[in-house]
Amino acid sequence: MATQGHTIKAFDEDLDRLRALISEMGGLAEHAIGEAMRCLTQRDVDGALRIIEDDKKLDALEIETEQRVIQLIALRAPMAGDLRDVVAALKISGVVERIGDYAKNIAKRVPLLEDSRQIEPVSLLPEMARIAAGMVHDVLNAFVNRDADVAVAVCQRDKAVDDFYDSIFRTLLTHMMGNPHTIGQAAHLLFVAKNIERVGDHATNIAEMVYYAATGRHMGERVKGGSAATA
Repeated sequence: MATQGHTIKAFDEDLDRLRALISEMGGLAEHAIGEAMRCLTQRDVDGALRIIEDDKKLDALEIETEQRVIQLIALRAPMAGDLRDVVAALKISGVVERIGDYAKNIAKRVPLLEDSRQIEPVSLLPEMARIAAGMVHDVLNAFVNRDADVAVAVCQRDKAVDDFYDSIFRTLLTHMMGNPHTIGQAAHLLFVAKNIERVGDHATNIAEMVYYAATGRHMGERVKGGSAATA
């Protein structure tokens, strides 16, 4: 029994380390999104370059997560809910790395946006990004806490991000038709909006993984209006 207890403790420590890695990745991705928008609105080219460089940290953490997952499966042979958690950590790390790439993509546009402050949707982008980054923050907390209900709530917030994108798209299109000389700048802003919209989509994807890891059921199987029971 002592050996079994030691093994269980070691496995719990391995899982905690995996969750900590995912949380660290999420913190970096969330920060990168916020910084990318700050650099965009303040025309901070040097800050944008730092975001691009710092993306390497997320890449390294994804590799470390993958290595730890492989080692954990090989040594501990997790089952049921534990295995779902481990596999979810592997999948989520890849999605968070991609979210970091979206922040990096936004940062790459900063030097190209020379005179876009007069284009109305610029004022909408930070709020859209705030909602998307908040989704990332909350869904990764849900993973750490195995909270299926929070995962569901994150999915429901994606509509707000989509609504922002639709509004920005229509406004930019109208602006480009009336001001052909700004088409280049408006196109860059549309690219930024699309990247933020994809962050929301990816947060939703993570939420579905969290829900499955916590309950053993896919989110589509959830009874409408009911809370998420864990398994």
